[in-house]
Amino acid sequence: MPEHAHGSDQLVYATRGVMEVCAGRSFWLIPPQFAIWIPARTSHRIRMPGAVSMRMLYLRPGLAAHLPTDCNVLHVVPLLRELIVEAVRIGQLRVKNHLHCALRDMILSQLQTASPVPTHVTLPKDPRALAVAQSLIANMANNPSLQELCANVGVSARTIERAFQRNIGQSFESWRSQIRLMKAIELLVGGCQVKEVAFRVGHQRPSGFVEAFRKTMGTMPKAWASALEKADRNNGQKFRRGSDMRPPRRHT
Repeated sequence: MPEHAHGSDQLVYATRGVMEVCAGRSFWLIPPQFAIWIPARTSHRIRMPGAVSMRMLYLRPGLAAHLPTDCNVLHVVPLLRELIVEAVRIGQLRVKNHLHCALRDMILSQLQTASPVPTHVTLPKDPRALAVAQSLIANMANNPSLQELCANVGVSARTIERAFQRNIGQSFESWRSQIRLMKAIELLVGGCQVKEVAFRVGHQRPSGFVEAFRKTMGTMPKAWASALEKADRNNGQKFRRGSDMRPPRRHT
């Protein structure tokens, strides 16, 4: 989807497939069974590497005042999932309908307590640091050291570390961990085995990747991928593939 913005707050829930949402120099990866919160008037674009099934809700500005003012990827628990599906099925929720208001309030309550997921990275503004970041993304499987990346760009490692801290507020190695996680999720969703994923994102041993994944996602990568496959089968029983892209639904 080309770059655009909405006058309403938006929730995009991925039931199947992976989406990337870009806003400025930041981008978020939305795995299946997760959602992204996009505040009103946030200019963004959406990339879909493969087949995607999604559900979208639009909320009038001010309705979700307690939710973040920037984009956030949120974990969608089964209750929230069913509420989203029901809201999309109904279409526009009417303020004079008591059941519709109850559904709206439950969705807002669930969104406020939803756990954020750190599948987000920001590219540095400094042109030298940006060149280092892009070089890593292009050669992730080779696991180049910061010194090697800096030598290719012609800059010192200390300069790049300072640029990352100044531009995005985190160290280069912390940023590397996040970009690895995002790529790993994309590969797991695509059906790659854990060992292959580990090597393709630059881990020398699968055990190191498994532990890094567990610390962030709260579960082992194989178990996470198996749960997605099960959820995908269950979703397939409820939704026809022909209905994957629905017209935007406004939640009032």
